[in-house]
Amino acid sequence: MIDLHLTKPLQTAHGPALLDVRLTVAAGELTAIYGASGAGKTTLLRLLAGLSRPASGHLRVGEEVWYDQARGIWLPPQRRSIGFVFQDYALFPNMTVRQNLEFALPDTSGKALVDELLELMDLGELARQRPQQLSGGQQQRVALARALARQPRVLLLDEPLAALDVPTRLRLQAALAAAHQRFQLTTLLVSHDYAEITRLATRAVELDGGRVVRDGVPAVVLPVANATPGFRLTGTVVAAVPSATGQTLQVRVGEEVIRVEVDATTPYQPGDMLVLTGSVQRGR
Repeated sequence: MIDLHLTKPLQTAHGPALLDVRLTVAAGELTAIYGASGAGKTTLLRLLAGLSRPASGHLRVGEEVWYDQARGIWLPPQRRSIGFVFQDYALFPNMTVRQNLEFALPDTSGKALVDELLELMDLGELARQRPQQLSGGQQQRVALARALARQPRVLLLDEPLAALDVPTRLRLQAALAAAHQRFQLTTLLVSHDYAEITRLATRAVELDGGRVVRDGVPAVVLPVANATPGFRLTGTVVAAVPSATGQTLQVRVGEEVIRVEVDATTPYQPGDMLVLTGSVQRGR
């Protein structure tokens, strides 16, 4: 479990602000962090990783205290059981794929883990290649595998898939979900992609001005009605009731059922698939 209360001054486009976040994240949970640019999402991950020092507060992971301002405790980044994946991959260009993974191992006894990660991320045939010989999606798979090679307790993902095309992003989302389950990770994912959050996360936390303003199940708390272009949230109609303006639908999205009002010229039936994009479209 992660228990934190961290503060840090921020410089935003609207002037100075204060990051002041209190969160408790259960072990094994995949929590998505979303919000406008400058809300403090990346800063929060950097504080967790020890790449930036908080102004005050505490950070506990399980029974370990990584930071406690009142007690003068500060655990440096190299002593934190963290895997961090950035959007820009940050691979060692002079090393092969296998060497990148082996470099991240805590000790030499983890060579079998490298083979497992190469298979899990479908990198076996690329093990002898160097990063510059790989596509963006392949490089990001290496970056994720390298983070897992550290055998971390906490995995931090800072918009790792944002620069990839949609088919590649979907394949990597599946790989990420498989890795999260296989290694029983506690994961924090920063993402602007509501569909990605809905597909991967069990919890979504919105930051605004450095503070938590919304926290809950993605299908419930994400602002579907104000979705950004390209947003996709797929669900299945489980009930349809006529209304004054069309129909009131109950739509199952993941394990949640949400209510959607539609102005439907052709009535929806239970079993129909919907793609919610800020408006409602019928799918097959």
